[in-house]
Amino acid sequence: MDSSIFDKAQSILTNRRMKAVSENEQRISEVNKKIPQIREINEVLFNTGKELISIISNGKGTDVTDKIEQLKQYNLGAQAMSRKILAENGYPEDYLDMHYTCPKCSDTGYNGNNFCDCLKSLCGKLAADELNKTSQLSLSDFESFSLSYYSGENYIAMKKIFEYTMQYASTFSQNSKSILMFGQTGLGKTHLSLAIANKVLEKGYSVIYDSAINILRNIEKEHFSYEHSSEMVDLVMNTDLLILDDMGTEYESQFYNATIYNIINTRLNCGKPSIISTNLDFAGIARRYDKRVVSRIVSMYSCLEFKGEDVRLQIRKNNI
Repeated sequence: MDSSIFDKAQSILTNRRMKAVSENEQRISEVNKKIPQIREINEVLFNTGKELISIISNGKGTDVTDKIEQLKQYNLGAQAMSRKILAENGYPEDYLDMHYTCPKCSDTGYNGNNFCDCLKSLCGKLAADELNKTSQLSLSDFESFSLSYYSGENYIAMKKIFEYTMQYASTFSQNSKSILMFGQTGLGKTHLSLAIANKVLEKGYSVIYDSAINILRNIEKEHFSYEHSSEMVDLVMNTDLLILDDMGTEYESQFYNATIYNIINTRLNCGKPSIISTNLDFAGIARRYDKRVVSRIVSMYSCLEFKGEDVRLQIRKNNI
């Protein structure tokens, strides 16, 4: 795990924890002013807490164990009373509880002796954001996509694709289907995949967007390096949404073909959605890759065929 990414994630978790503590103190202060009974109960809980610590620190034997159990039961009764009074005064019963972003680790990043899932997820999102800095994510959105460059049956087909991708982005979840966008160059595959990426990022999910060749080169570099790192593979496999652009333009090699299949198959098995764009049709994919790639895509992906005339050429002609 990259140390700078890890440090940044730890800093975010520290801020979350401090915010949770600050907000809890504000709620306690508010309730103490409005409900004197709650303030009295809180003082009792505080004093019994100190007494409990003193007994644990200084005492031994069966008698101590009994005292500790009595204090615990007393505290539980006081807490139950506090919750009841809160509810009677229109507050949620858990209003005075500490509300951490991650209740598993209390925003520490550690669950026992292991990294908490929230820390691993945050590191993955930060690493993906770093990777996406060089992409064109800010250049495309649904609002700038125009159907005016399509006509006839192509217009009908592209309108359906446009509406499907907008719906996909607005309802995206970790259970969303994977998508194959295929068709000739210049028909909007990159534009709509970028538009989806932006919407999904806005919803707080992690997204990796890059060309197939860049991702494969990075994986290859790590795989054959002296350290034999797997950082890039881990990012690609674990991100909430992987967008693999221009599949089929990479240099043809056994390692690349095996890696493509591994990415597609592993993410499908883990239930993680991917979006692949390619200029290849099904026959082209079958000729280029292992037949299992075509089988997995056809059976598990939503396949969207882009039709029409190259939009970039049309724009160029109109500007002459």
